[in-house]
Amino acid sequence: MGIRGEVYSTKVQLPNRTYFFNIKENRLGDLYLNVVESKNRDEGGFERQSVVVFAEDLTQFLSGFEEALRVMDKAGREKRHSERDRKKPFKHQHADEEEYSEHHKKSIIVRKKIHNNKSDTH
Repeated sequence: MGIRGEVYSTKVQLPNRTYFFNIKENRLGDLYLNVVESKNRDEGGFERQSVVVFAEDLTQFLSGFEEALRVMDKAGREKRHSERDRKKPFKHQHADEEEYSEHHKKSIIVRKKIHNNKSDTH
Protein backbone atom coordinates (compact mmCIF):
# COMPACT_ATOMS: atom_id res chain seq x y z
CA MET A 1 0.00 0.00 0.00
CA GLY A 2 1.24 3.48 -0.89
CA ILE A 3 1.07 6.84 0.78
CA ARG A 4 -2.18 7.61 2.71
CA GLY A 5 -3.72 4.24 1.87
CA GLU A 6 -3.15 4.61 -1.86
CA VAL A 7 -3.46 1.30 -3.71
CA TYR A 8 -3.35 2.59 -7.30
CA SER A 9 -3.17 5.94 -9.06
CA THR A 10 -3.19 7.19 -12.64
CA LYS A 11 -3.82 10.52 -14.29
CA VAL A 12 -5.19 11.99 -17.50
CA GLN A 13 -3.52 15.28 -18.33
CA LEU A 14 -5.34 17.73 -20.60
CA PRO A 15 -4.35 21.27 -21.65
CA ASN A 16 -6.50 23.04 -19.03
CA ARG A 17 -7.01 20.38 -16.33
CA THR A 18 -5.76 17.07 -14.96
CA TYR A 19 -7.87 14.15 -13.72
CA PHE A 20 -6.51 11.75 -11.11
CA PHE A 21 -8.05 8.30 -10.60
CA ASN A 22 -6.96 6.97 -7.23
CA ILE A 23 -7.90 3.69 -5.56
CA LYS A 24 -7.46 4.06 -1.81
CA GLU A 25 -8.12 2.09 1.33
CA ASN A 26 -9.48 3.71 4.48
CA ARG A 27 -8.46 2.76 8.07
CA LEU A 28 -11.21 0.12 8.18
CA GLY A 29 -9.88 -1.57 5.03
CA ASP A 30 -12.68 -0.37 2.74
CA LEU A 31 -11.59 0.37 -0.85
CA TYR A 32 -12.83 3.43 -2.69
CA LEU A 33 -12.27 5.33 -5.91
CA ASN A 34 -11.27 8.96 -5.55
CA VAL A 35 -11.61 10.98 -8.80
CA VAL A 36 -9.96 14.38 -8.57
CA GLU A 37 -10.11 17.22 -11.10
CA SER A 38 -7.30 19.74 -10.71
CA LYS A 39 -6.99 22.95 -12.70
CA ASN A 40 -4.88 26.09 -12.50
CA ARG A 41 -6.45 29.17 -10.96
CA ASP A 42 -6.00 32.50 -12.69
CA GLU A 43 -4.66 33.98 -9.44
CA GLY A 44 -2.19 31.10 -8.95
CA GLY A 45 -2.40 27.74 -7.26
CA PHE A 46 -4.82 24.94 -8.08
CA GLU A 47 -8.54 24.39 -7.76
CA ARG A 48 -9.49 20.82 -6.89
CA GLN A 49 -12.81 18.99 -7.05
CA SER A 50 -13.16 15.45 -5.77
CA VAL A 51 -15.67 12.59 -5.94
CA VAL A 52 -15.42 9.49 -3.74
CA VAL A 53 -17.18 6.25 -4.64
CA PHE A 54 -16.88 3.20 -2.39
CA ALA A 55 -16.32 -0.23 -3.95
CA GLU A 56 -19.77 -1.54 -2.96
CA ASP A 57 -21.40 1.41 -4.80
CA LEU A 58 -19.40 1.20 -8.03
CA THR A 59 -21.88 -0.94 -9.99
CA GLN A 60 -24.75 1.47 -9.42
CA PHE A 61 -22.46 4.47 -9.87
CA LEU A 62 -21.24 3.13 -13.24
CA SER A 63 -24.81 2.43 -14.32
CA GLY A 64 -25.76 6.07 -13.69
CA PHE A 65 -22.52 7.25 -15.29
CA GLU A 66 -23.15 5.20 -18.46
CA GLU A 67 -26.73 6.51 -18.71
CA ALA A 68 -25.42 10.08 -18.40
CA LEU A 69 -22.88 9.37 -21.18
CA ARG A 70 -25.63 8.01 -23.46
CA VAL A 71 -27.73 11.15 -22.90
CA MET A 72 -24.69 13.38 -23.49
CA ASP A 73 -23.85 11.50 -26.70
CA LYS A 74 -27.44 11.75 -27.97
CA ALA A 75 -27.64 15.47 -27.13
CA GLY A 76 -24.33 16.05 -28.94
CA ARG A 77 -25.56 14.23 -32.06
CA GLU A 78 -28.83 16.19 -32.03
CA LYS A 79 -26.96 19.47 -31.61
CA ARG A 80 -24.62 18.67 -34.53
CA HIS A 81 -27.62 17.68 -36.67
CA SER A 82 -29.45 20.91 -35.76
CA GLU A 83 -26.38 23.03 -36.54
CA ARG A 84 -26.02 21.28 -39.92
CA ASP A 85 -29.66 22.07 -40.75
CA ARG A 86 -29.21 25.74 -39.83
CA LYS A 87 -26.18 26.03 -42.12
CA LYS A 88 -28.09 24.85 -45.20
CA PRO A 89 -28.97 27.66 -47.63
CA PHE A 90 -32.62 28.64 -47.63
CA LYS A 91 -33.33 27.38 -51.16
CA HIS A 92 -31.95 23.91 -50.30
CA GLN A 93 -34.33 23.64 -47.38
CA HIS A 94 -37.20 23.83 -49.88
CA ALA A 95 -35.71 21.59 -52.54
CA ASP A 96 -37.79 18.67 -51.27
CA GLU A 97 -40.94 20.79 -51.45
CA GLU A 98 -40.13 21.82 -55.03
CA GLU A 99 -39.47 18.21 -55.97
CA TYR A 100 -42.72 17.15 -54.28
CA SER A 101 -44.60 19.90 -56.15
CA GLU A 102 -43.26 18.72 -59.52
CA HIS A 103 -44.09 15.12 -58.68
CA HIS A 104 -47.56 16.19 -57.51
CA LYS A 105 -48.23 18.07 -60.78
CA LYS A 106 -47.17 15.06 -62.85
CA SER A 107 -49.36 12.71 -60.81
CA ILE A 108 -52.38 15.02 -61.35
CA ILE A 109 -51.76 15.00 -65.12
CA VAL A 110 -51.48 11.19 -65.12
CA ARG A 111 -54.67 10.84 -63.06
CA LYS A 112 -56.54 13.16 -65.44
CA LYS A 113 -55.38 11.13 -68.44
CA ILE A 114 -56.47 7.89 -66.76
CA HIS A 115 -59.81 9.43 -65.86
CA ASN A 116 -60.33 10.75 -69.41
CA ASN A 117 -59.46 7.36 -70.88
CA LYS A 118 -61.99 5.66 -68.61
CA SER A 119 -64.64 8.22 -69.57
CA ASP A 120 -63.98 7.68 -73.28
CA THR A 121 -64.41 3.91 -73.00
CA HIS A 122 -67.72 4.07 -71.07
